[in-house]
Amino acid sequence: MDDIFLTEILGQPAAIERAALSLEGQRDQLTRLDTLATRARHILLTGMGASYDACLAAASVLGSQGVLAGAVNTAELVHFRLPAVREDTLVIAVSQSGRSAELVRLTTSGLRAPLVTITNGLDNPLAAAADVALDTAAGPELGPSTMTFAATFPALAAIVSVVTGSPPTADAGSSLASAAARELLADPHTLAALMAAWVGERRGAVLVGRGTARAAADLGALVLKEAAGFAAECLDAAEFRHGPMELAGPGLAVAVVATEPATFALDVALAEEVAAHGAAVLLLASEPVTSDLMVVPVGRTDRLLMPGVAAIPFQLLAWRLAVAGGRDPGRFTVGTKVTTRE
Repeated sequence: MDDIFLTEILGQPAAIERAALSLEGQRDQLTRLDTLATRARHILLTGMGASYDACLAAASVLGSQGVLAGAVNTAELVHFRLPAVREDTLVIAVSQSGRSAELVRLTTSGLRAPLVTITNGLDNPLAAAADVALDTAAGPELGPSTMTFAATFPALAAIVSVVTGSPPTADAGSSLASAAARELLADPHTLAALMAAWVGERRGAVLVGRGTARAAADLGALVLKEAAGFAAECLDAAEFRHGPMELAGPGLAVAVVATEPATFALDVALAEEVAAHGAAVLLLASEPVTSDLMVVPVGRTDRLLMPGVAAIPFQLLAWRLAVAGGRDPGRFTVGTKVTTRE
């Protein structure tokens, strides 16, 4: 039996490279985007599932570069917030398939604003409705989000460059991201075993992060549920102190994704404090850290490319737990790869 999920996890470094290279052939779309961006007064990013997680990261990076951008999941947008979206808003919609029910609904919603899309391939309803359509070139993906998630970020990085007035490059940090991903995947079985040791016999975990790290934590929680049937939830690292800290104890497994330079010390301090209360704590760190915690170094790269790398240990954990639980890794048993019904 082919192990689809592990194969696609291991395919992520190459997917990042393909995504960056594909931007070279999409210069006309980026030029069109530049024209639209100069007319826009507001930026709104939208998507569902893993695609929405990527939107959160891009909104954080745009904000840190002086561009106030919002992110909202597409169901919320089309059913409740669409009247607030005016002609001077630039809507950036991310969807791996371009066929998710909510994103297709967006194309027929009477949206008045220009639409920029990021999809895996351009033969889909979302890309067809776009003013600017970017292709991630991730390639076929059958299992939970891996290659398509990682390949989204080079396109988002190019969009951020255009919106902030910087010339986009084909690389956009992708070479470093690909190298960091390859290093993490050099011995996937050992890393998967380490991740499983962190969880132990616990039946659930909380993953926390902030800024762009939130996207990696969100994706990790999603894939753990989707691929392994493991109860994992994501919280903003700062929000964890506002109530959920009371959960800290021997029965809790917490992963802290510490990849944002501005809050690295805060995130490490949170991890150490939660561990002091007896919880099993894993720290995914982009900088060297001296600690008694279980630490997984994830390398350093561009902030917006980082989530595609930092999500890898969680994907490997999901694969390991799925195999241990007798599941067929990467096979959907209740849901489907593309959600075509709200």
